[in-house]
Amino acid sequence: MQRRQSFKTQKQPLQVHHKNQTDLSAWRKGGRIDPEKNVQNHQSPNNQKNDSKQGSLEQALSYFEKVQDRVSLKKNSVLQKHLTTVESIALQSGLPPEAFDVLLNVALSGKLADTVNTRLLKSLLPASVIPETSVVSSVSWLCVSKCSGNIQLLFLRWLIAVFDFIDHKEQLHALYGFFFSFLQDEKMCPYVCHLLYLLTRKETVKPFRIRRLLDLQAKMGMQSHLQALLSLYKLYCPELVTITLPGKMKTYFKNSEGPWKAAINTVRRRNQENSPVFQPLFLGTAQPQSRKRKWNTQLIIPASSTSTNNLEEDEKKSCVDLYSMSESFRVEQLQTFSQLLQNIHHLEFPSQMGSVLTNPLLLHYMNCIKDESIYLRLYYWMGQTLQEECTWCAVDNNQDEEEFKDFLETVYKTECFLQEGFSSCEEFLYKSLPLWDGFCCRSQILRLVSWIPLGSFSEIKSHLYDPLAQFFFTSSLYFKCSILECLKELLQNWLNWHVIHLDSESDSQVHSSNTTHSELLNVVAELIHFVGWISTVALRLENNPTFLLYFILDFYETACDMYLRYNLPLLIMPPAGVFYPALLSMDSVSLNQLCYIMYRYRTNLVAAKENELSKKETVQFRFSNQTYQEYNQYITAMVGCLWTSSVFQKDIHPQGLRMDDELLKKTAVQEFKNSFNIVYHPAMMGYAVLFLQQAWPDDTTFNFSLIKGKKWNWYLEYLYAHGLKGLKVFIESSINRVSQASHSKAGNVQV
Repeated sequence: MQRRQSFKTQKQPLQVHHKNQTDLSAWRKGGRIDPEKNVQNHQSPNNQKNDSKQGSLEQALSYFEKVQDRVSLKKNSVLQKHLTTVESIALQSGLPPEAFDVLLNVALSGKLADTVNTRLLKSLLPASVIPETSVVSSVSWLCVSKCSGNIQLLFLRWLIAVFDFIDHKEQLHALYGFFFSFLQDEKMCPYVCHLLYLLTRKETVKPFRIRRLLDLQAKMGMQSHLQALLSLYKLYCPELVTITLPGKMKTYFKNSEGPWKAAINTVRRRNQENSPVFQPLFLGTAQPQSRKRKWNTQLIIPASSTSTNNLEEDEKKSCVDLYSMSESFRVEQLQTFSQLLQNIHHLEFPSQMGSVLTNPLLLHYMNCIKDESIYLRLYYWMGQTLQEECTWCAVDNNQDEEEFKDFLETVYKTECFLQEGFSSCEEFLYKSLPLWDGFCCRSQILRLVSWIPLGSFSEIKSHLYDPLAQFFFTSSLYFKCSILECLKELLQNWLNWHVIHLDSESDSQVHSSNTTHSELLNVVAELIHFVGWISTVALRLENNPTFLLYFILDFYETACDMYLRYNLPLLIMPPAGVFYPALLSMDSVSLNQLCYIMYRYRTNLVAAKENELSKKETVQFRFSNQTYQEYNQYITAMVGCLWTSSVFQKDIHPQGLRMDDELLKKTAVQEFKNSFNIVYHPAMMGYAVLFLQQAWPDDTTFNFSLIKGKKWNWYLEYLYAHGLKGLKVFIESSINRVSQASHSKAGNVQV
């Protein structure tokens, strides 16, 4: 009775967001109407209809507020009428904040049948926000057991689904112990754990609660919801939770938003379509751009722990020090980088973790303060959102692809900012790639792939390499190049991660870092082998296009420098199916790239050999003799091809160019031995022609045999001047020019 009286005293007229409706009410009361507003009334024919719905909702709320005895739905036409009114208005435009106190109280008080209570709870769709006082008042009904267990369960599911729409959270946090007591109910336990997961703070982690969770786990077994809460407790207080828990994020909670999520999205979309200036659907103190989906709304910093009015009051109080070190600092007050520095150890993150993605100050905080609890909350939110909003995984296939693209782009930018991939994105990619059509959100998906964290090879192969290989072999040339670019960035991100963690390792972590180092070597090696395999097949399928070859060689520009640039003792040569098409390419850019790559391979191998012989460094992982052997075979082929014109005689690679003279003579090609040196090579012949035109302008025979002796040296300088720097460093490092006057005696220096 006291609850109903308090509602009456606090109840205000339902807020009307359209000025025309307010004027219509004034006209009904006989008040004076502004002429401009009167014009607006004529321009908005739906105002009378909206006002009629408003009146019907007020009548329905008044009816439910006054219900005293248990009423049967079948025998009461008035109840049926008002229940239908609430449901239709909720599905059409959502319920205003004032409606939740009445409807929650009547649904949980046990005055109506469970069928009516179920329909009421399923119709509680917010148009803007849900008052925290209404939620707290409804929670009190759980103490007196007036409603059935099914209604209590449905209420908890509703509370989880609309958690982000509750305007404040402080009183809910105060009820943490009350919710915790419901863990003993096996049916309610999964949903209580989910709610506690959203409410948990460091100060709520207590030894007795950990013991209770461990007892429940011993009784029920390893349940995912209990594991989730224990994982969060362990992050906050690792000294209290001593058991070993899986470190990787899992899908801990079942989707409990089913009856409400799709309806809320529909209501929000309809409200924005009907009124471009309609803004109450957005939570937060900032004015956001037009958004539709719940996850996009969450990208705005919500007023999670205080309201805008309270913030303004706090600012007016001169005695309050915003930089006080004795209290937590609310995110809503964080405006400048200096505020972040002064309150970095007292910052209270918002309940809506999606708001972190678009706030650079909070991202700076995550970079500086490695708070695992924040990452765990973010991973949980992001994993749920990615799975639910994915346009090719969700049941509702009519979702807006552009919105999902924007979200994926935001996640990718956040990963770039933090220089770290999210495990929730990895899990999403592993689950969704087999279902992906290769077209929807293509660039965003490939960008996210480039930030997949390091993992075991078996997992990456089955979940990443196998689906990518299917797309690669059945896609267009452009898509093949996009996948190769994505894998190059993935390799770079792994190598950068290695460098950063190598610098931060201490002597006490030698054993664990060696294990990580070994795993890194294996995973990186398999990535390079995978790229070599798909590149070889792609060059055959596409007939060695220059465009594809550029992206393949671009990948190996990173792979050839891993030892010196990234301090990773691993070098893997490109397969023959990549090396020889590049060596015999018709394009000078590809040949120049290959020369630079071989120069960097030589530099890295020489440095590794010198360090190994001088024992200046303790090299735990040494290069295999096969790497040196394969390099020497390639370098012999390159020098014999470009310089000494002996490739057909000296190439010893099993897949090389070695041929018998009798077979070469049958080709009827004159000067076949010189066919691939730097003068006659198809990729270099254009430069040779231009050089002859400048050196002998009157000679129109284009006699390439004139390029010898000093002219050979001039020709080299001519090539260097035209930007062939890769060719320059290769010749200077790998060819011993015994005589400057002749190139015929030149040889190669093998490692």
